[in-house]
Amino acid sequence: MIAKLATQNGIINAEIGIEDGIFTSIRKTSEEAELLMVPGFIDIHTHGGDNIDVNHIGSKEDVERLSRFYASHGVTSVLLSVMTDTEEKMKELVTAIGSAISSGTAGAEILGIHLEGPFLSPEYKGAMPESLLRAADWDFLSELIILSGNTIRYITVAPELEGMEGLIRKIRTETGIAIAMGHSSASYECASAAVDNGVRSATHLFNAMKLFHMHRPAISGAALERDEVYAELICDGHHLHPATVRLVARTKGFGRLLAISDSIMAAGLPPGSYRLGVNDVIVGEDGDAKLPDGVRAGSTLTLDRAFRNMLAFTGGSIHEVQKAFAANQADLLHLMDRGRIETGLRADYCLLDRDLAVVETAVRGRTVFRR
Repeated sequence: MIAKLATQNGIINAEIGIEDGIFTSIRKTSEEAELLMVPGFIDIHTHGGDNIDVNHIGSKEDVERLSRFYASHGVTSVLLSVMTDTEEKMKELVTAIGSAISSGTAGAEILGIHLEGPFLSPEYKGAMPESLLRAADWDFLSELIILSGNTIRYITVAPELEGMEGLIRKIRTETGIAIAMGHSSASYECASAAVDNGVRSATHLFNAMKLFHMHRPAISGAALERDEVYAELICDGHHLHPATVRLVARTKGFGRLLAISDSIMAAGLPPGSYRLGVNDVIVGEDGDAKLPDGVRAGSTLTLDRAFRNMLAFTGGSIHEVQKAFAANQADLLHLMDRGRIETGLRADYCLLDRDLAVVETAVRGRTVFRR
C-alpha cells in the first residue's frame, strides 16, 4: 500500500507492508500517494451514536451498530462509557457489554468499558442523576468488575468523596483500570494527592469540575501542572473555546492530550430530542446537546471532526495532533500493540482525503469501513 504519512519531518510518501494484521514494513517512496494514513482513532469516552445510547444497550446488535458507526468516523478501538444509573441497571449494562466484547464486532474493536460514575460529586454532577451518586464503594465496584468479565478499563471518580483515597489506591494496586478524576469539586491539594495515589487522567478538562482560580488552582490546576496526568479534551467548539484548547496543548504538550468525543446517541443524527442515560436531551441546530434546564449533556462530536478541529484550534502539525487521538490513549491503557504506525504493531489505521475526511478504516489490516 502507498500512502502519505505524517512524520516529525513533515508529510512523506511511504510504501507500507501489512501481513497478518501487522505493519511489517514502512519505506519512503518517490511514488505519489493520494491518501493520508493516520493511526486508527481510539475513543475512550463515548456514550453512543447513531441513535444508540450506551446506557440503553439492549442487544449484541446495538453494540454491533455502534461499532460500525465509530468505524465510519475513523475509530478502530473504543471504550463504551457507562454513566451513573441504578445499581441494577449498571450491573445489567456491564454484563451485557462484557458479553458483547467477548464475541467481537465487525467495526471498531470494543476494548471495554469506561465507568463514569457513580462515585462523583453532586456539586459537579453535570448530566449525572444526583440521587444515584454515592461515596466510594469497593464492594460495588468489585461486583461490576466481575460482572463485566474484567472489561472495565477506565474509571472516572471524584477524589474528594468519602473513602476515595483508599478506593483509588485499591484500584491502582488490585486492578489494571486506568483512573481519571472528574465531575469533582476537589481542591488542588486533594487532586494532587489523588495523582500521587494513582490518578492518571482528567475527565473532560474544565467541564464538570471546579475551575482554576489564581488563589485556588483546584482540580484543573493539578491536572495542568502534573506531567503524569493526561487531559481529556472535547474539541467541538462548545465545551471548550479554541483558545482554551490551544492553551492546554501548549501547557501539557500534545503527548498528554486525549481527544474524546463524549458523544451521545445523537451523534451522526439531526437536531431533536434524545436520551442520555436517565436524561432527556435536546440537540439544537448548532449540534450542542443540553438538558432541558440548559446544562450541557455530552456532545454530538465524532473523532474525525475533532481531529480537524484540533488541528484548526491549535495550529499543531498532523504528526503532533495525531498523538492525541491514538498513541496517548494506547499509552494510558497500556495497549502496547497499537496507536502508532510502526512495524510490529497492529495495522489499525484510517485513510483520510485532502480534506481530512475518512475514506477507509481498518482494524488489524482488515477494512471495516470504506466510503
